[in-house]
Amino acid sequence: MADVARLAGVSHQTVSRVVNGQSNLRPETRERVLEAIRQLGYRPNTAARALVTKRSATIGVIGSKSGFWGPSTVHRSIQAAGREAGYYVSSANLQSLTREELLDAINHLRDQGVEAIVLIAATDEALDVARGQEDLGTPVIVVEGEEDKTRWTVGVDQVAGAELGTRHLVELGHTEILHLAGPQSWTEARARLAGWQRAMYAAGLRPSEHVGGDWSARSGYEAGLEIVRRDDVTAVFCANDQMALGLLRALSEGGRSVPGDVSVVGFDDIPEAAYLVPPLTTVRQDFTAVGRRAIEILQAALAGSPGPERLIGPELVVRASSGPPAPRAKTRPRKR
Repeated sequence: MADVARLAGVSHQTVSRVVNGQSNLRPETRERVLEAIRQLGYRPNTAARALVTKRSATIGVIGSKSGFWGPSTVHRSIQAAGREAGYYVSSANLQSLTREELLDAINHLRDQGVEAIVLIAATDEALDVARGQEDLGTPVIVVEGEEDKTRWTVGVDQVAGAELGTRHLVELGHTEILHLAGPQSWTEARARLAGWQRAMYAAGLRPSEHVGGDWSARSGYEAGLEIVRRDDVTAVFCANDQMALGLLRALSEGGRSVPGDVSVVGFDDIPEAAYLVPPLTTVRQDFTAVGRRAIEILQAALAGSPGPERLIGPELVVRASSGPPAPRAKTRPRKR
């Protein structure tokens, strides 16, 4: 650090402020110090810094190996936002999300001295585990958690997103809108179900029984095999794009055109959504914003301050998979 200070022509304290991410510096001074760091290949001694500051500058992230677009994208964005905020990021990717695996991962990260943990798994069991950590000194921020169940949460407004997708179908003229739901042990699935129900009731329509899936394209396809045989359904709001993908195949194989016979709306806006046949209308989640907000809330938790708003607004992306119901498919609306 002394070598960096001499090369940059600044004090040892100025180098320390740059390395520790403090903002009370002139931009040209900061850039001069960073250039000296690059030239000398300087790397802070994290062990020594931790001894002095009593902080490791390390955070933990727990995710799953499911491979679903949403959680994996949030994981990457949290890692990037964490590094930008000056943290080292240690990740644990779990095969399953059992209580035992979650507790083992939390204890493993604690043994590494992490200052806080971000948990990307909003199942009921994960929420119970996170709640049990609140008095143990290491904040656990849950992505898509529930405020009444966990102290620190962050995510997209899932209820509002489901209302957007369902209301779009209602405004097109659909009255028989089925919901292909995710597993109800997940907070996101329950919130999207609630949003669909809320939009239906607001339109004076009675929601039918929803059909369940497990987030996978396979489960969407299997549900679609049943939906194909129903001529009372003119539109389906899917709890994620993967299930919508499977549904589209089942409808195609069953001779049902989209959106001519059945309109389909998904949720997430995966990269492939715009290239499906037909291109999928969906509710977009800003996963990069979720990652950045998670780090902001993490920093607030460490500082003992209230922190920013936890919910991020969704966006409806209209494509070719949704349209008005065909005249022959119109049915009399079922009132509340």
